[in-house]
Amino acid sequence: MPMTELLNGPAGPAVIPTAPAFRQFPVAWRFSLRNQSRNRLAWLLLIAFIPAWYLLMLAIAGHTPLTFRLFATGRVLTVDGGHLTLISAGLNSVTMIVGFAIFAAIRRTLPFDKRLIFAGYRQATLIAAKTGAIAVVAAAVAAFTSLFLLAFWRPGLYGWLAILAAFTVIALGYGAFGLFLGVLVRNDLEGFFLIIMGGLMDTFLQNPLGNPLANKPVLEWFPSFGPTQFAVGGSLGRTALWGHLALGLAWPAAFAAAGLAIFWLRTRVRVAAR
Repeated sequence: MPMTELLNGPAGPAVIPTAPAFRQFPVAWRFSLRNQSRNRLAWLLLIAFIPAWYLLMLAIAGHTPLTFRLFATGRVLTVDGGHLTLISAGLNSVTMIVGFAIFAAIRRTLPFDKRLIFAGYRQATLIAAKTGAIAVVAAAVAAFTSLFLLAFWRPGLYGWLAILAAFTVIALGYGAFGLFLGVLVRNDLEGFFLIIMGGLMDTFLQNPLGNPLANKPVLEWFPSFGPTQFAVGGSLGRTALWGHLALGLAWPAAFAAAGLAIFWLRTRVRVAAR
């Protein structure tokens, strides 16, 4: 495609190749957020799926007392099984919604990002804008999911803040996972399958009510292990497990680093030698 078409075509605004980053970043930031906000399926899942999922999982689990050993502390806790299931349901909702939204947006805009690079946008600017947009979307979905939880269970302010922090960390993890899959896989079906199956297996294997083997050491290698331990410890065990929350942040950092590296490779401009 001719360079003049890339610069003057309808795909994006005309950009001066030497424009400073502080002028390019606001435009890239607006594009990234607008692409996320236009995902109608994500909005539908956020508004309709989350309360329905909470209601269904609570109806299945009931309020049966559950005694289990919290892996992070070794303490034996007796809690309401329904409350523990609500935490798992919220974590699962966040993984799917954020993963879907980020994956779909990255897949949809990757060709446009390539044209922006040809038109003069810096890769670092686009990477910063996408990273910031993922953080905003993850925080918004986590806050919305945590607020909906209050309609079914009031864990107290300290417990609710622990759940909010855990939801935010897992949302960042699966947002970064959606970014990684968006620049890696070739078909949408592959990405959606990995997000669905990964989120379901990851979150529900951590719930002792549905998985009697939830205290096995192998589950430490799952992305939701740290956030789940932090949410359960803070809301049901009255213990702040900051180390496990930090462990949960290692997953979004790793997924984002891998995804952004692939994004940089796929959007770099190759100049033919004369």
